[in-house]
Amino acid sequence: MGTLLVRPPGHRRDVALRPAATAMVWIGEGHRHEMIAVPGVALGDRDVLVAVEMSTICDADVDTVHGRRATPVPLVLGHESVGRVIAIGDAGALDVSGTALRIGDRVVWSVTISCGSCDRCAAGLPQKCRTLGRYGHDRIGGHGDLTGAFGSHVQLRSGTSIVRVPETLPASVLAPAACATSTAWAALARARGDLDGAAVRIHGAGLVGLSAAAIAAELGASVEVVDPNPARRALAARFGASSISRDPDIVVETSGCAVAEAIEGVAVGGMVVLAGSALSAEPVPVHLESITRRLVTICGVEGCTGSELAEAIAFLSGRGRAYPFAEAVGEVRPLSELDDALAAASAPDAPLRIGLVPG
Repeated sequence: MGTLLVRPPGHRRDVALRPAATAMVWIGEGHRHEMIAVPGVALGDRDVLVAVEMSTICDADVDTVHGRRATPVPLVLGHESVGRVIAIGDAGALDVSGTALRIGDRVVWSVTISCGSCDRCAAGLPQKCRTLGRYGHDRIGGHGDLTGAFGSHVQLRSGTSIVRVPETLPASVLAPAACATSTAWAALARARGDLDGAAVRIHGAGLVGLSAAAIAAELGASVEVVDPNPARRALAARFGASSISRDPDIVVETSGCAVAEAIEGVAVGGMVVLAGSALSAEPVPVHLESITRRLVTICGVEGCTGSELAEAIAFLSGRGRAYPFAEAVGEVRPLSELDDALAAASAPDAPLRIGLVPG
């Protein structure tokens, strides 16, 4: 649990960890991770120290280690996790509902760290804060070493959206929620109006696409999922997908590979939400006249707000229990096997997620 050694007022709180925390540090493509020991952390006034229960490997982590996503090194990867609060800064910390966090709370947290006061935060876009920080994406050192989910602990900085989660939900459901499930929730939140009775097409049957299918189905939409993998299409049926009988009112593109098809296929007056194009790719030809004449709206989604994360957790805790989210984590490995787990996650037949547990 850690022994607290308090500095004079105005300083950060030192938390000594016995045994030491561990973190898997990555120094670049072609290198294996190195496990380092972190014997203690210095908590800011509103920081929170979390002991990791389970983390999951996101496609973004795979893209990073294969050189498809630029990141500063050295860093601790990983941004999908669930854990338990073991220490809190001197000024205390609040969850997204405004309730004080307590030692022992089981929590998930946002990928991003936001200032809360810049123009973008004020406009409801905290995931695009002017001074944005991101777990699993930022170089270690500036804010300590426990900056990503691929470790035994994560130091959550002030400006992180933290959500309490039920003890009854499996870690395999909760760990991906701050990325995959909340991105799907945010994508559908961008769609105008009530989804009840809408026709929705989703491109891509990864965890974002499957989450979007379940959410849309629960909100009353008819849902179709398009994916070249027949096994993934069959899985989509268990997440609420079937077929639609008309051009879709809403198209959610989660694969990053079907942007042109998404735009061409949407109904007159429809909306296309791009939620899978976070990597640099070849330009996509777009027929502007067709978009204009069909009154099509196109928007992009990356990340989520704190309220959207809380809403995604509420969905998983309630109506989401009807869907096989717990099966998304196809295997669980010890954190020490991270490199082997990343290789397995890169395989064509990889499960939706591979879980990692400290120890």
